[in-house]
Amino acid sequence: MTKAPAKKSAPAKAAVRTARPKILLVEDDTFLAGMYVTKLSLEHFQVALATDGRQGVKMVKDEKPDLVLLDIRLPKMDGFQVLAAIRKDPATTKTPVIVLTNLGSKADVDRAFALGANDFLIKAHFLPSEVIAKIKKLIG
Repeated sequence: MTKAPAKKSAPAKAAVRTARPKILLVEDDTFLAGMYVTKLSLEHFQVALATDGRQGVKMVKDEKPDLVLLDIRLPKMDGFQVLAAIRKDPATTKTPVIVLTNLGSKADVDRAFALGANDFLIKAHFLPSEVIAKIKKLIG
């Protein structure tokens, strides 16, 4: 009596992300914030909005976003301080951060990257669709 060859089991399927990725937008300009919330929602992202730096730091800890889209010129705490706080906290240090600002000097860009920004985008140079492409590239 010969034994039938053992059946190979199918490889385990990779876990499929069912939840929509969450983006925390830290932006005080109400027009831009509204536009990005709308665009990101249409691209099937969950979006949380902070309108000042202190609120942004708190929401990064509370909301645990998949990515932070961060302005630099903010009330109460600027974006550089927010970025430093995100990177200092072990619970948020690995959260990807894209700086999206109108500042564009070499010193500002260098400072953002030195503090741990994953990317630096100048608002006037990028369409919302290009910003969303950068987000998708960072968080898959």
